[in-house]
Amino acid sequence: MRASERAYAALRDDILEWRLEPGTVLGEVEQSERLGISRTPLREALARLLSDGLVAAQGGRGLVVTAVSVNDIAQLFELRQALEQQIARQAAQHGDPTVFESLAVEFRAAPGLLERSDHAAYYELVSRLDAAMDAASANSYLVTAVRSLRPHLVRLRRISRDNNSRLLAAAREHLLIVEAVAAGDRELAASATHVHLHQSLTSILATAQMLSTHR
Repeated sequence: MRASERAYAALRDDILEWRLEPGTVLGEVEQSERLGISRTPLREALARLLSDGLVAAQGGRGLVVTAVSVNDIAQLFELRQALEQQIARQAAQHGDPTVFESLAVEFRAAPGLLERSDHAAYYELVSRLDAAMDAASANSYLVTAVRSLRPHLVRLRRISRDNNSRLLAAAREHLLIVEAVAAGDRELAASATHVHLHQSLTSILATAQMLSTHR
């Protein structure tokens, strides 16, 4: 892997996991030393992050990690609703039922992961569901559009990561989506997706507003 790709992956992961918090200045000297690379591949990595919208130029400060505002959250979910409901319909129509029946078995066991605080395993399961839905949707344009949103959506997970009751509810909501897709029911899959995203948005907005009040 090229140095610029390693730097991009490391910085992207640090931003998504909030190890580099919104407003953090990404100084070239500091980051090149931290990552053990020269400034040229670092600049290539920063350019990709700028294109992703994860960093932005701020007058006189260089590049900083972008903030996540309440308005941003609402707009992201507005677009996400439209894209993911259609992906759910397409997946129910075109997907292999056995793939989703297997995922349903795993989502029935997901509460056990969350009760053990094994969030990494739970999010890995969600990522596999996303990949299965994308593959089954048979629409590359839809998939490209929703994948452009996912880095920003992953950042939002950090807001609700400590809310285990919400995560348990989300696991049940994912199970309903998977079961609807496995059954080939287009509108039920879309409806279950709508409910899940509405509940997720409500929870994230409530938590974000609470955090801003206490700052």
